[in-house]
Amino acid sequence: MNPTPVSWLLLCVLALCVGSFLNVVIYRLPLMLLNPQAGLSLWQPRSHCPCCKRPVRPADAVPLLGWLLLRGRCRSCRRPVSWRYPAVEAASAAITLLLAAWLPWNAALLAALLLSGFLLTLTLIDLRCQLLPDALTLPLLWLGLLLHSCQLLPFGHPSEAILGAAGGYLLFRLLACAWSLFRHREALGGGDAKLVAALGGWLGWQALPLLLLIASGVGLLAALLARLYWGRPLHLPLPFGPCLALAGEALLLGMLT
Repeated sequence: MNPTPVSWLLLCVLALCVGSFLNVVIYRLPLMLLNPQAGLSLWQPRSHCPCCKRPVRPADAVPLLGWLLLRGRCRSCRRPVSWRYPAVEAASAAITLLLAAWLPWNAALLAALLLSGFLLTLTLIDLRCQLLPDALTLPLLWLGLLLHSCQLLPFGHPSEAILGAAGGYLLFRLLACAWSLFRHREALGGGDAKLVAALGGWLGWQALPLLLLIASGVGLLAALLARLYWGRPLHLPLPFGPCLALAGEALLLGMLT
């Protein structure tokens, strides 16, 4: 398929809309899990200003453009609206366009876009809350296995994906148990193990050693940079989900190209 300028424009608009929905998931899903009595869902109540609680007008909810036209402030109370909302929308559009420029417009691109959306959401939730919700990691796992079973990924075999999912989870849980046994404290969360299992289901068992090696290297580099520039103590827990997400995205692109 040879994309036309109209195709690129429609893809960009769709990516911005997806980014707007990801903002809702990133903000609301942790609240739904940590405070289920609040009666919050991804659909209700309508998007509203966190300060004055007034619903956002449909015109103001246009991804990226609405925030820019209002200069980052609520129309009603004029309080600042976090820059994170347009940043996520812009990141969603940028990732989508980069993948569309890098990959052929076929099932491989669709798979890469699905994985990237999940990983972007998990990364930002983990950075905010140090949480990797089952509501995202488990569907990501089953989606990878389903794509392999339907032969929509141009690499690997369903049996390799199943072994990757099972082996990734068991390997990471064994590492976590060994660390807890020798250091007498938790270091690797159950959400991380499920994310490794999901990535194993996408990439196959052969990719697991390189996945963990890249993710560990990224985590070590991030900890050292945080110590160097912000004085962050090295013993503080560091979200490992973003490191796994970056490694998984890199390996998938390598396999698709």
